[in-house]
Amino acid sequence: MALITKIREKSGIAAAAIAISLVLFLIGSDIFQGKSSLFGGSSQEVGNIAGESILIQDFQKKVEEATANYTAQTGKGPSEQEATMIRDQVWNQYVLDIAYKKEFDALGLKVSEEELIDMVQGNYIHPSVRQQFTNPQTGQFDKTFVIQFLKNLKTMPVQQQQAWANFEKSISQDRIRTKYENLMRLSNYVTQADAAKEYQAQTAKFSARFVYVPFFSVSDSTVKVTDAQLEDYLAKHKDQYKGTNTRSIQYATFPVIPTKQDTAEFYNQIKKLAKDLAVAPNDSAFAMLNSDVRTPYLLPYAEIPAAVKTQLATFQVGGIYGPFKEGLTYSIYKYGGVKKDSLFTMRASHILIAPANKSDSAKAQARQRAEAVLAQVKGGGSFETLAQMNGMDGTAQNGGDLGYFKNNGSMVKSFEKALFGFNGTGLMPGVIETDYGFHVVKVTDAKTNTSYKLAAINKTIAPSQATLDKVFTQADAFANANGTQGAFEVAMKKDKNIIMMRADRLLENASAVNNLSNAREIVRWAFDENTAVGDGSKKVFEQENQYIVAYLTGKTDKDNVTINDFREELTAMVRNQLKGEQISAKLSGIKGSLEQIAQKYGAGALVETVQDLTLSSGMLNTAGPDAIALGRIAGLRNGKRSAVFVGDNGVFIAEKTGSVVAPSLADYSIYKNQIQSMNLQRTSFYINEAIKENAKIEDKRYKFY
Repeated sequence: MALITKIREKSGIAAAAIAISLVLFLIGSDIFQGKSSLFGGSSQEVGNIAGESILIQDFQKKVEEATANYTAQTGKGPSEQEATMIRDQVWNQYVLDIAYKKEFDALGLKVSEEELIDMVQGNYIHPSVRQQFTNPQTGQFDKTFVIQFLKNLKTMPVQQQQAWANFEKSISQDRIRTKYENLMRLSNYVTQADAAKEYQAQTAKFSARFVYVPFFSVSDSTVKVTDAQLEDYLAKHKDQYKGTNTRSIQYATFPVIPTKQDTAEFYNQIKKLAKDLAVAPNDSAFAMLNSDVRTPYLLPYAEIPAAVKTQLATFQVGGIYGPFKEGLTYSIYKYGGVKKDSLFTMRASHILIAPANKSDSAKAQARQRAEAVLAQVKGGGSFETLAQMNGMDGTAQNGGDLGYFKNNGSMVKSFEKALFGFNGTGLMPGVIETDYGFHVVKVTDAKTNTSYKLAAINKTIAPSQATLDKVFTQADAFANANGTQGAFEVAMKKDKNIIMMRADRLLENASAVNNLSNAREIVRWAFDENTAVGDGSKKVFEQENQYIVAYLTGKTDKDNVTINDFREELTAMVRNQLKGEQISAKLSGIKGSLEQIAQKYGAGALVETVQDLTLSSGMLNTAGPDAIALGRIAGLRNGKRSAVFVGDNGVFIAEKTGSVVAPSLADYSIYKNQIQSMNLQRTSFYINEAIKENAKIEDKRYKFY
């Protein structure tokens, strides 16, 4: 009896112990790794905007909704890159709904029901509505389409009704944002004094002579910069060096290259496919089914690969040709003959000579120059070189090449008519006039309306699973044997075949690392709170055709800026500061003319002359657009010499030799409008940055994706 009583007394303790054990089992190691919100661990917060916390559950729900909409619209799920874009869109919507809305609400900005109706079906239709309800027959917006759609909206599936509600919300937010930005723009005012100052900067001119000793004339190795100096400079210029959360890594890459055996097996596969293609009853379907990269069965001449074009004339109907190699892809073709198209395709190059303006004299000069270029080509001159020298559009750098084009209105009518009226290839005999100017033209591929029936099997050579496994084993062994950056560096010294890459200052939400396009897993590892500087990944990251072992080499914290975050930039600035002091001390002790000062100073000192400079666009020869020097020289009296002073790029002693004063104007409105226009162009950007800064946005998505 005493024993049973004892068991009953202890049963409560046992039950509690079991319950605690179950809880610990269910949440696993998350508590001990700080991943659970229990006992003060980190929360499931994906971000914080203007003091409002965004939980991962809520964020992910919106991502899933956006992904479902994307899939419904495109008929396919998003790729990794597209998934990242969807998450960015959801995040930006949160920023708009929270940070921007606070600003809009503070000013009482809103879109009324009447205004929304007007945007959708009234007198001031929103551009997005116009785009969605364009009549395919006329290419014009048709309001009757909108009205008919709205009448049927209640009978549509719930998903479509929700999509329309979201659309109306988006155009409402766009309208409110436009109102807000317009208010900010209207608050911008340019004074008469500002306009007069801008006029003076653009118009007043001055000339000068000066001794210039550039910083680069003093060897960097002779100027020692200490950490204390860097700390001092950073403290004085902290507003210029904003902190960001970044990570820097080194990584060893183990490329997976097909072996000789893989290549032999690949060739055997190609040969078998060629035999099967030859007897396939539906050759185009068979080709599509067996291709790594699918291509259309009917190809115009312009879209046929260059290597195939060279042999196309020898093709016989029913014949198998290839393999043709392009990169790592091999292609075999079954030729099925030709088909005539209603449109013609051709390729040409041109040299455009555009008139300076629309006057008859300007056009006559442009024609004369074009005809002179045509004569040079006829005389044996290189068309491509002359295009690079004389062409006045974006094709000039490519020797005037226009690529392939059809007679479907993609070119200016007069240009298209002239070219498609030309037979064969070669230089067209005369210049062609269009609204853009005068063209010298060479047809490089004659017009043709022939399309070719080509059943193409395109196979990309790839390593076998055995090869993949072998390289992975090597990478895994390396990761286990070299778990720290120190061990990695020792391994590199021992084995010169190790391929090492570096990626500096990766951002939290980066998805690419150098040329590794889908490297999100590597970035997440680098930003994991359990990854310390010097740690190796101790795991192998799989990338396309290679395996990666990574090492964290550095980190920066936006809330704790150190000299190591900007060491190179700070060192350059402090070094130039010290060079400026050193050069100034030497120059200050030298007397005489500018030439004598430069001669006594020695190597590195230059005497230069500048004429008719303005403050807005002055260039000081070797020193370039040195704002400090321009200001100091402009402020001198004519004939006066300055003391030694340090500019942006070096040290100066300047003499102002003359100036032309800008006469006063009765009306400065032109310059006022210039400043106003520049300010308006920047308004939207500045508003966005100010709102985001005021909202103190914390983006923690990198912890979850």
